[in-house]
Order: sequence, then C-alpha cells, then structure tokens
Amino acid sequence: MTTDPTPAQLESSIEIDAPPARVWEIVSEVRNAPQWSSQAVKVLALGGRTKPGTLALNLNKQGTLVWPTTSKVVEVEPGRRIANKVLENGTVWAFELEPTGTGGTRLTERRETPNGTSALSDFLVDKFFGGQERFTDVLDQGVSTSLQRIKALAERGV
Repeated sequence: MTTDPTPAQLESSIEIDAPPARVWEIVSEVRNAPQWSSQAVKVLALGGRTKPGTLALNLNKQGTLVWPTTSKVVEVEPGRRIANKVLENGTVWAFELEPTGTGGTRLTERRETPNGTSALSDFLVDKFFGGQERFTDVLDQGVSTSLQRIKALAERGV
C-alpha cells in the first residue's frame, strides 16, 4: 500500500469578537507572528511595514527542533487577505478575514500547497518530523492554537 506524500491543504476558521480592522492590524504585519504563531519564535522582516514582496527571516521551533526559514509576502488585499510563501518548501500560508453580521470577524488561516513541497522539505519532514501525515497533524493543531491566540489578542484590544 502506498500513501500520497503530497502535503494536505490545511484550513481552519474562528469567529473573533473584534472588527476586521483590529484583526488585520495583528495578522498583516509579519513581525507580529511570534506573538501568536505556534512555531515562529523570531521574525526579522526586511524593510518597513509589511507589503507585497516583503522578505522575512524566520526562526521556528517545535519541541526541541529549531530551524530557519525565509518567506516572502506574495499577496496583500488590505483588510481581507495576506499570504506568505515559504521559500524553502513552496507552501503558502494565508489569512483571510470576513466581517460577521455582529461586527466581528471570521478569520481563516490556510496552508496551500499549489505545487506540492520541495524534495528537501519532504526529506526533512520524513527524517526529523515523523513523516508528512504526522507533520500535517501537528501543523493543523498549530493553526488552531494560532487562531486562538489571535482571537485573544484582538478581543483584548477592543
């Protein structure tokens, strides 16, 4: 029996009792990621405020494993969507915001793998993270954690 090694797309949403503008302040600045991310512990963004093309050097941690990545902001729709591409593996991480009928925000975080991931990334995930399925499960849990942290930050600031 063979399994599909292609990483699954991840997606999770949360309702936040804060207006989209407040949530956008948090998720649209890549330097904020260590405040809420389940893996990013340090982000050094090159240039001023985050905009399309912004490059970032990221230090990530999961358990005892620590690794660097670089990312590039590939899409910005102010107040609606921001997407970063991880240059080492080709995944795209995006946040999408939608206003709710109660003045709050529905925030969706998504990992997209439009071209799969790089061979190097696949090798490292298999060697150090327990394989693609296990790593995807950990990432999925991390997305839920990140969304909960963003919710707490946004609602605290209202």
